[in-house]
Amino acid sequence: MWASSEQACSECNWQILKRNNMLEHTCGNNGSDRALIERARAFALGAHAALNQRRKYTDEPYSVHLAEVAELVSRAKDVTAEMVAVAWLHDTVEDTAIPLTLIETEFGKRVGRLVGELTAISTPDGGDRAARKARDRAHTAQASATAQTIKAADLLSNLRTVEDRDPQFAAIYMREKRLLLDVLTQADECLRNDVRAIIDDYFTRQGTDELA
Repeated sequence: MWASSEQACSECNWQILKRNNMLEHTCGNNGSDRALIERARAFALGAHAALNQRRKYTDEPYSVHLAEVAELVSRAKDVTAEMVAVAWLHDTVEDTAIPLTLIETEFGKRVGRLVGELTAISTPDGGDRAARKARDRAHTAQASATAQTIKAADLLSNLRTVEDRDPQFAAIYMREKRLLLDVLTQADECLRNDVRAIIDDYFTRQGTDELA
């Protein structure tokens, strides 16, 4: 069923309000910080929209995931505008044709470094799924505390959609993310705890050992 125009406007206004609140919380009156986040947001949305990228299970525009990750990061302790900007950009290199060098050119080397830390390094021909995930975990384990915090927010956003949409795959996915969580030792504690709570709750309800 299509949403009415009134519902659509209400949802749009709600998204704008959330974004403004996030900017206010993160940047205060700092205009350059706000500009950085808005530039990163526009850049990321354009890159993903060019591919008409959708979320796997919900078929929502990919922008929904990016916005959720940015909002989660904005709640982290000692958050900076740079962190929120990278939250918007975190999948740009991995999922689109945008090279890391362009991120560095547009947003600076520090933003580029963080996006690089958040970009999977495994390739489709790099062994089976377990081998590829192990390589990516090792990459994430070496990431900075800032990148690990953004990765925790990314995990939290993704975990919320998997179980209901694909129960059979959920067990594999949850085990992989439990191993990933174990290497996020420097991530924001509240985000780590939220991720752990979802994973632990899943395996408690399944009555299985998450490390089996």
